[in-house]
Amino acid sequence: MARSARAKPKKPARPAAGERGGNASFAALAADALKRGEPDSIPDELLRKTLAAAVKVYAAKAERRGGALAPFPEGTVTATESVVAACALIRAADLNMFDVAMWFHRAPGG
Repeated sequence: MARSARAKPKKPARPAAGERGGNASFAALAADALKRGEPDSIPDELLRKTLAAAVKVYAAKAERRGGALAPFPEGTVTATESVVAACALIRAADLNMFDVAMWFHRAPGG
């Protein structure tokens, strides 16, 4: 009996970020997307839900700890990235710079 030639199995296509299993963290998915130069591979809705949840948890922890919680490790986010995100958050919350100045100068945890 002759052996039939076995076809080499094809490598499965890389699923979109929103289709992947729950094993990968959002941070890992985002880092991978940025490394590939494909930030749009992260679905907007996944980004919004993750960002909203992260902001809520950060605010709760910062309030509880009196503001003594760094939002990210030093050197991991650039000044430009920080300002772009901060401005988007300020606009999304319908704040103005006067509102922000009042919060910025309040005592931590107060």
